[in-house]
Amino acid sequence: MRFDIITLFPELFEPFLKAGVTRRAFETRQVDVRLWNPRDVAEGNYRRVDDRPFGGGPGMVMLAEPLEKCLQAIRADRGEGAPVVLFSPIGQALNHTAVQAWSDSEGAVLLCGRYEGVDQRFIDRYVTHQISLGDFVLSGGEIAAMALLDAVARLQPGVLNDEGSHQLDSFNPALDGLLDSPHYTRPEVWQGEPVPEALMSGHHARIERWRREQSLTLTAKHRPELLAQARADGKLSPADELFLKKL
Repeated sequence: MRFDIITLFPELFEPFLKAGVTRRAFETRQVDVRLWNPRDVAEGNYRRVDDRPFGGGPGMVMLAEPLEKCLQAIRADRGEGAPVVLFSPIGQALNHTAVQAWSDSEGAVLLCGRYEGVDQRFIDRYVTHQISLGDFVLSGGEIAAMALLDAVARLQPGVLNDEGSHQLDSFNPALDGLLDSPHYTRPEVWQGEPVPEALMSGHHARIERWRREQSLTLTAKHRPELLAQARADGKLSPADELFLKKL
């Protein structure tokens, strides 16, 4: 898959693409990431990419013209048809289902907005999807783009050391969309606190049941709406329901 990033700060992506386990996906171009700076196609001595908003007010607005030229250059290189994604407060909240869909796609053009935003005429003409990380505002779309790239990259075959690792992540269908259970490692006792006895039992069925009950407990406490959805989808077993009644 291929992701073309439109950004005024391509240098922000350089360390991200070279660090951590997901770098395997980027280095092999399993997830092909290409960076495009609108300043490179902007006109004038100052390569201007923003201007004052009509109607007054603080801040600057990204110009439609250099963004359009940048998008045209991308399409000339990769062809027509790729979705154009803008990271925006009005976008759909990014969740596991959406990440899985992008992971199964051929990629997209990711537009990283800056300043007060992007000229609405460019959005209306070219943007096909809008994505939000949550109800807060970032100084630019670059961090949001990295979040999407990271989430997508780790779902690619061979990227994680353990092929099944991501299947036990929170929100994954393998966990029925629930939160993951707690994890423990050495030492067996740390500052007087032992590892839960079930995990030391060596009894696989008991361990799995413990993890399931911990997952149910955490989800009921912190994300009850996920538990309600799992129940509505018929994902909870009679043993699950009996345990929840005891909580």
